[in-house]
Amino acid sequence: MAFDMSRSFIFAGGLAGAAGVALSAASAHTGGHDIGIAASFLVMHAPALLAIGLFPRNRLLAAGGAILLVGLLLFCGDLAMRDFAGHRLFPMAAPIGGSALILGWLVVAASALSRQGSPGKVQRPAASTILLPLENQDQEQRQHERHDQV
Repeated sequence: MAFDMSRSFIFAGGLAGAAGVALSAASAHTGGHDIGIAASFLVMHAPALLAIGLFPRNRLLAAGGAILLVGLLLFCGDLAMRDFAGHRLFPMAAPIGGSALILGWLVVAASALSRQGSPGKVQRPAASTILLPLENQDQEQRQHERHDQV
């Protein structure tokens, strides 16, 4: 099976969202300040990773997403490690992760100016599988309304 960058970002976004919610719950129960910050960052970046997964042909955007992912792992990993284990992931992990997050967002912004992969070409299979049943349901409802009028 070939490596699919698009699916990887969607997978990472889902994991980031789940981890963010789990860390939010842990923060609420333990009162851990650092865990709460890590949770916020994970939940905040999860939709961005999901969106990046919808543009598989833009390599610069994918690079920005990869940098964001590394930044999240380092920054959030270090904050969570402080609260759970009482020590850092490694010296300077959080500042390096935070810097990577800033750089990742700048690369994402630069990708909008790049000629690589048109930003207008979104991969649609997931969206169409969600919307088609709704369209079919609307059509069925209109048919029933017409039948009731006759």
